[in-house]
Amino acid sequence: MTTKHRILIGKPGLDGHDRGAKVIARALRDAGYEVVYTGIRRSPAEIAAAAIQEDVAAVGLSSLSGAHLRLFPAVVEELRHGGAADIAVLGGGVIPEDDVAVLLAAGIKAVFTPGTSLEEVVQAFAAVCDEQ
Repeated sequence: MTTKHRILIGKPGLDGHDRGAKVIARALRDAGYEVVYTGIRRSPAEIAAAAIQEDVAAVGLSSLSGAHLRLFPAVVEELRHGGAADIAVLGGGVIPEDDVAVLLAAGIKAVFTPGTSLEEVVQAFAAVCDEQ
């Protein structure tokens, strides 16, 4: 990685479990990224506004609540409304296999399900950041 990219990690919705988001944030930081973590229980609008304000290259979303089909695309839409459609959105959590294609079609660049290695997650963020 030649440029130190900034990445925002967010927990949309009412999901209060953030261990996985913190593990991903730490792995990205250890890989040389500057990471902004917004904390739990954020709205899609709050996450998009923070991403724009922090001038990030990508947003990582985590959901364990089952609301990913509504919340992840809502962040993409909020970024679009904010003139920041170029910010890549990736997501992970407890996501059924049948929902992965739906999320990808909604503009999520990569979807991580349980068992995805940290190396694979970091590589996916590197790929979207390098596209910018």
